[in-house]
Amino acid sequence: MKLHLLFIGNKFIYNTSLKEYVIRQIEQKTDFIDSITFFKEGDNSLFLYLEQELNASSKIIIVTTKQNFSTIGKLICTVTSDNQILKENMLIPQKCSVFENGSYLLEYKSSVTNVIHIDEMQKLPEILLQNQESKATVHIFEEDKESAVAMLTPIAQTYDVTIDVVNIIEGWLRVDIVSKKYGDISKFINSAKKLLSSKLITASNIVHYIIERLSEKQKKLTFAESCSGGLLSYYFTKNNGASKILEGSLVTYSNSLKENWLAVDHDALEEFGAVSSEVVKQMSEGALNVSYADYALSISGIAGDTGGTKQKPVGTVHIGVRSKELHREICLNLKGDRNYVQYQSVLFAVKMLLLIDKEMFF
Repeated sequence: MKLHLLFIGNKFIYNTSLKEYVIRQIEQKTDFIDSITFFKEGDNSLFLYLEQELNASSKIIIVTTKQNFSTIGKLICTVTSDNQILKENMLIPQKCSVFENGSYLLEYKSSVTNVIHIDEMQKLPEILLQNQESKATVHIFEEDKESAVAMLTPIAQTYDVTIDVVNIIEGWLRVDIVSKKYGDISKFINSAKKLLSSKLITASNIVHYIIERLSEKQKKLTFAESCSGGLLSYYFTKNNGASKILEGSLVTYSNSLKENWLAVDHDALEEFGAVSSEVVKQMSEGALNVSYADYALSISGIAGDTGGTKQKPVGTVHIGVRSKELHREICLNLKGDRNYVQYQSVLFAVKMLLLIDKEMFF
C-alpha cells in the first residue's frame, strides 16, 4: 500500500523547520512517503479527501495541531460511522486499535490511518504506523547508472528483491532495495559487494557511515569553506556523533581571511583568484595544519546567481581533499540556482573524501 502524509493546519505550511522535523521522523520509521498533501484550517474539501482515502487501500499519516486533533477525529468518525470516546485525555474514534499520548491508529476497510498532533517546540508523539517491508540502501561510487543496473538486476532476480537506482551526483548512485515475499536482501548485498568491492557502501545515511568509520579509527576531519558558507559543516553536524570526528570548519569568505586564517599565499590569490585549484589546495593544507586533523576538505566557487565571468562562469567550483599522504582537487561547472550549486558542491566533497582513502571507507 502507498503511504500518504497529510498535514492539516496553517503552521505546517509556513513553519518550515517544524514541517521538516515531522517528515524526517516519519521517514526514519516508515515506508517511502508516496505523497504529501497540505490543508489549511477550515478547508471544506478536507472531508471529501478523507472519505476517498479512508475507503481506499492506503496507509495514511495525518499530522495536525492539538487544537484541531478532536475535529479531525470527528471527520473520521463521520466517514467511518463511528463515535469519539475519551482515552488518556484524548477524544479518539471508538474503533481505534492502538493509541498513545498524542497519537492513535485506526484500521478501516483496507486502509490504516495514524493521526498525530504536534505544535511548535514539541516532540513528535509516537508514530504507530510502522514499516512493514524489509529494505536496505547501498551507495555505489565511480559507476554509471546503466552499468550498475545491468550488473545488479540479475542478482536482484536471483534473490527476489527489487532495486531502485538513482543518481545523486556524477559518480554517486543510491540503490534502494526492497525484499519481496521470499527475498533475501543480505545475500543480494553480499553478491553485489563481490562485484563492486571497492565501490559499494552499505548505509542509508552516508555521512553517518563516515562518522562511524572515522570514530572507530579515531580519525579527525576538518573543513575550509568559501562559497558553501558552512553547509558542509552542517551536513555533518546535523548527524549524531559528529563531535567525535569533526575538529571544526573555517568559513573563509573573504580573501583576507583565507590569508590570515588558512595561510593562503597572497600572490596565489592575486594571480589565480580565490576560485582556483591553487587556492583550494592551500585552503585544505591550511585547514589540516591549523586543526591537526587527518583529513581536510576545501571548497571555493561561484554559487551565483551573479558574480561569474567568461573564464569562470556561475557554477564554477573548485574542491580539494587532503589526507596526510595525498591531495586531490577537481574543478566543476555546476548547474542550478545558488542553493543547488552549494548542495552539489557539498556532495562532491563528501564523495572525494570517501575516494581518497578507499582502505578506510570501502
